[in-house]
Amino acid sequence: MPQSRKYLIAGNWKMNKTASDGVDLINGIINEVGDQNEVGVAVCPPYTALESAAEVLSNVNNIQLGAQNMHFEPEGAYTGEISATMLRTLYVNFVILGHSERREYFSECDDLVNRKVLAALESNLKPILCVGETLEQREDGDTLSVVSKQVDGGLKDVAADKADQVVIAYEPVWAIGTGKTATPEMAQEVHASIRKILVDRFDETIAQKIRIIYGGSMKPANADELLAQKDIDGGLIGGASLEAKSFGKLVASALAASRKDAE
Repeated sequence: MPQSRKYLIAGNWKMNKTASDGVDLINGIINEVGDQNEVGVAVCPPYTALESAAEVLSNVNNIQLGAQNMHFEPEGAYTGEISATMLRTLYVNFVILGHSERREYFSECDDLVNRKVLAALESNLKPILCVGETLEQREDGDTLSVVSKQVDGGLKDVAADKADQVVIAYEPVWAIGTGKTATPEMAQEVHASIRKILVDRFDETIAQKIRIIYGGSMKPANADELLAQKDIDGGLIGGASLEAKSFGKLVASALAASRKDAE
């Protein structure tokens, strides 16, 4: 991986952990990660745990805070929603947008996700834009067309000078929370195709700065192989992010991959 990109291991806790549970988990992660800063590390708790997480991380420089979703408007009559402005007051750096669970259970379309991406960038939040195909779409041979449509839709009207603030997470829907995972070669094929879309949309220089991370059941047992691929720049971690030791092992795998790249 080019040195213009820094590996990112981001934990998506989903609807897990109370505020106090989250504090315990973050303290465990701090111990596991140590003081390394060669790999980017982020934790994305549920909304109710963000403030307490921010307090724990206030004196930690190498672990950043992320949110799992946000609304595209800065304020207003949107019951149950959270704005980018609210997230920024808690020193949130990243926000996951367009996760397959949001697309499936809450009918989020590319246009809605795009409005959120643009709002996040406007508020200096780094969007983690999630894209990926279902099992049916993969079996029909539609993986690359589905992913291409989601990438193009999510990045519509994103300015070239802000593009490298976006992280793209490829998450094959059939591999999320199922224990199944794409082979490293399958994942790399899609990541490489996403990189080409970025070259076509922006240019080679910008495309090489944008991180494309893998979000389909990455865990300590398969991380080394996945992270060895040229265009896999880290992971969006679900289940393995809920336990400090397993999450720490993923950071260690990314650190080893980063140092190997530097040789």
